[in-house]
Amino acid sequence: MYDVNTNDVRHFFAQVWQQRFEPQQLDALQKKALRIITAHTEYEHYLAHVEDYLSQTWHPEDGETNPYLHLSLHLSIQEQVAIDQPFGIAAIHNALCARHQGDWVAAEHDMMDALVETIWQAQRYGQGLDVNAYMTRLRKQIGLGQEDHQRINPHEVGVKAQSPDTDK
Repeated sequence: MYDVNTNDVRHFFAQVWQQRFEPQQLDALQKKALRIITAHTEYEHYLAHVEDYLSQTWHPEDGETNPYLHLSLHLSIQEQVAIDQPFGIAAIHNALCARHQGDWVAAEHDMMDALVETIWQAQRYGQGLDVNAYMTRLRKQIGLGQEDHQRINPHEVGVKAQSPDTDK
C-alpha cells in the first residue's frame, strides 16, 4: 500500500502537467495522468498554480468539484480497467465507451458515480469497500443486475478465514 497524502497527489498531477511537453520522460502512470489532464482543460489553472491550492477544500454540497480528486478517480478507474480488477470492470468500461460513441471520459464519469457512492458508503459505515455493491452499481449502468455469486471483499479475507460460521 502506498502512503500518499493530499499534497502528494496534487503535486503528482501538477508535475505531470509541467512535463506535458516532454512526454517521453513520463512513466506509464504519468502518461495515463497526462491523458486524463488533457481531457480536463478546465483544471489547468489548478495544476499550473498547485501551491495556491494545497490547503483548498472543495465542498460538493456547494456544487464544487475537487479537481485533484476528480483526476485521481479517473486514474483509479483506468488502473482497475487495465488489470480488470474487480473482474468484469474492463468489459463494463468497454460497454460504456461504446454507449458514449468511444468517449472514454464520459464512460468513466458514469463509472465514477458508482465508485464515489461505494467509497461514501464505506466511509459512512466505517467499513472497507464493498466490491459486490460497486460491481452491482456498475453492472446496472449497462443493464445488468447483481451477479449470481458474491465476491469476497479484500478486507474480509482474514475475517472469513477466522469466522467459525464459514462452514455453515
